Amino acid sequence: MNTDTVEIARSASPSAEAMRRTPLYGLHLRHGARMVPFAGYEMPVQYPAGLLKEHIHTRAQAGLFDVSHMGQLSVRARSGDLAEAARALETLIPIDILGLALGRQRYGFLTNEAGGIIDDLMVANLGDHLLVVVNAANKAQDEAHLRAHLPEGIALASVPNALIALQGPQAYVTLERLTADIDGIRFMDVRATRILGASCLVARSGYTGEDGFEISLPADRAEEIAEALLADADVLPVGLGARDSLRLEAGLCLHGSDIDAGTTPVEAGLLWAIQPVRRPGGARAGGFPGAHRILSEIEHGPSRRRVGLRPEGRAPVRAGASLFASEEDPEPAGAVTSGGFGPSLGAPIAMGYLPTPLAEPGTRVFAELRGQRLPLTVTAMPFVPAGFKRS
Repeated sequence: MNTDTVEIARSASPSAEAMRRTPLYGLHLRHGARMVPFAGYEMPVQYPAGLLKEHIHTRAQAGLFDVSHMGQLSVRARSGDLAEAARALETLIPIDILGLALGRQRYGFLTNEAGGIIDDLMVANLGDHLLVVVNAANKAQDEAHLRAHLPEGIALASVPNALIALQGPQAYVTLERLTADIDGIRFMDVRATRILGASCLVARSGYTGEDGFEISLPADRAEEIAEALLADADVLPVGLGARDSLRLEAGLCLHGSDIDAGTTPVEAGLLWAIQPVRRPGGARAGGFPGAHRILSEIEHGPSRRRVGLRPEGRAPVRAGASLFASEEDPEPAGAVTSGGFGPSLGAPIAMGYLPTPLAEPGTRVFAELRGQRLPLTVTAMPFVPAGFKRS
C-alpha cells in the first residue's frame, strides 16, 4: 500500500462484483469510510477525518483497524503432540517454532527454494495448536503451499474469525475498559480472554510501531466490539492509507513491495527473526527451503540490503524509482520499494535496496524523479522510535 490512496485503489482486483466484505463492512459505511478494492476485499482507505489525522491520532492516542481480510490458520498434529506440529512447520519456516513458549508468538516467513520470501507471517503457540496469521493477498496460496508440504499427520484449518487491530499509546487503557484479562500482557504475548462476553484471542502486537493489540474475535460479534472500542474518545477508525504510512515510518516491510519471492530475509534486514538455533552452528540449522543461500548470506553477507532513505526537500519518492550511486551514473544501483510522506516527521521517507557498499547510514544516493536526480541519504530505521511495550 502506498500512502497515495490512488495507488492503493490501482492495486485493486479488477472485478468489483468479485469483491468480498469483512464482518465490519457495515461499520465502515456507518462511519463514512471511503471504500476501495484491496486484496479481493472492499476495504476502507480512509474515513472523514482523513489520512493525516488518522495517522497522527494513532501515534498520539489510538486507532482501530479492520484486518479481517488477513488469513488465520490453525496447525495441529493429529497425535495431539504440539512439538510434532512445530517441527513440521520448521521445515517450511526458518524460525524457532519448537522453542516458542506457550502464549507467545513470533514473526517469520515462508521461504522458497531460492531463499525468497513467499510470505511473511506470525506464528503463535496456543497450547494444543499453533495459529499462523498470513497476509490477505497471499492467504490462498499460503494455505495451498502448507497443505502441499505439511505431512499427513498435520491438520491445517482456516479460522473464520474476524481480526481487528487497536494501536497507539492509549490502546491498553482503552481495551482494559472492556476486559480485565490483559493485566501483565507483554509485547508478543498472546492470551485468550473475553470481551463483552465473547471469546477472543488478544496478541500484544501490530503493524504501526506503536504499542497495541491484534484481536481475533467471532465474526458475529465483531461490529459490536469494534463499536464499543470506537465509543472511547481516544479511538478513531483508521483505513489502509494511514496503516501504510504508519508501517513505513516504523520501517516495517510490506510483502509484494519491500519483500517478495525474489528477496531473502538477510537482504531484507530480517535476520533478527531467524533465531540462533536455525542459523549456522545451531542445533537445528537449515532444514528449510532456500537454506543454502540464506545460511551462506548469514555467514558471508548479502550483495544488497534494504535501507531507509530520507529525500532532501519535500518531494516524496515513490516505489519503483531508480536509485543511483551518483548524479552521473548511467546505470541504477537499486530501487525504491516503498515511499511517501511521513506525517509524524513532516517530511518524505522511503525504503529500498542498494548494493551493500552503498547501504551504510549517511551514504548519499540519488533517485530519478521526473527526469531529474534527487539526492537522498541512507538512514537507519525505524524512522520513528518504536513504542512497543516490552515489559
